[in-house]
This record gives sequence, structure tokens and C-alpha cells, in this order.
Amino acid sequence: MDGMDAEFEQLITDIGPRLRTLRRDRGLTLEALSEVTGVSVSALSRLESGKRRPTLDLLLPLARAHRVALDQLVGAPATGDPRVHLTPSRRKNGSAVVPLTRYPGRVQVFKQVIGPRPPKLVTHAGYEWLYVLAGDLRLILGANEVLLHPGEVAEFDTAEPHWFGPADEQVVEILHLFGPQGEKAHVRTKAKTTTAQDLVPES
Repeated sequence: MDGMDAEFEQLITDIGPRLRTLRRDRGLTLEALSEVTGVSVSALSRLESGKRRPTLDLLLPLARAHRVALDQLVGAPATGDPRVHLTPSRRKNGSAVVPLTRYPGRVQVFKQVIGPRPPKLVTHAGYEWLYVLAGDLRLILGANEVLLHPGEVAEFDTAEPHWFGPADEQVVEILHLFGPQGEKAHVRTKAKTTTAQDLVPES
């Protein structure tokens, strides 16, 4: 029993730092998270620092706000759950990458939280497909520039010089598919300043 008690206490201890990491990865302040969840700033701060013991009435609104399952929030071991639980890789400026698949040589799927960063065009073999979950995504593709909002999709040949990131100083969340093959895409746009843009595959 002592071993089980120790394991349980470690799970409880790890919740605070995990909550802090999730909040920072999304670029949220305690005040902003408090507005979304209805949990006071003081309670959130004490929860993250481990000074307040987590309870369901605190964890449930936080799980909804961060769009994660409750078992991921508490780090509970899997018990026959078929879902994949993978660890985010944190980057600079509040960015994070969560790999959703691990199939070398096939389409790779990631969830990305991208923080503000300067544009830097790159090229490489393959093609990419981007779906905006939250925030606004700025995409530079060759001589074209587009702005994508939540629910909008872009796909393009990565042999074309490209860059994508937040359109402003807020983080943007996307689903990112990268594969070795695919149709080349072209940009349908009237002007660089147009905000409603589509990237559609060539027929």
C-alpha cells in the first residue's frame, strides 16, 4: 500500500507543473484562464504551485479550457484506452509540437501551438496540409501571402519557398500534416492584403 500511496501522491504533485505548462504553451495568463474557467486567479496560482490540492470541480473546467482529456491532465496511466497519449515538445516563444502519429516514410500528423516568430522562408521535399484550430495563421508561399482563420485549410508543395506562423502577437493552434507525396497546390487570391484566402489543389 505504501508504494501505491507514493505513486498516487506523485500523480497529484505532478498536476500543478502540468497545468502551468499547458497554460504557458497556449500563451494564456492566469487572468485569461480565470475568465474562461470561472476559477479564481488565486486558486489557479495555488493549484499550479502545488499549494492547493486539485479537485474535480477545479480540474474539469481546466480540462475543457485546454481541450484535453481529464486523464491526460492528471497523468493517469492508460487502462485499456485505445487513444494515443503523446508528450508535447516545447519550443521557444510559447510554441509546442505534439506528434500524433509515428509512421516513418508516411504522412506525419502533428498538433502545433506556434508562438510569434519572424518569417523565414524554407524549402524541402514533400507537401504540407494545415488546418487552423484557433487563432489566425499567416502563410507566405512564394510571392503570395494569405491569412487563414479557424476552420480554414491550406495545402501546398514544400518545394515552394514557404513560412507560416501567427498573424499577430497571439499564439495560433494548427493541425499539421506533412507527407512525401501529394498534389501541388496553388493560391487563389486577389491581393496580398485580402484576408479571406483559400489554397486549393490543382486539378
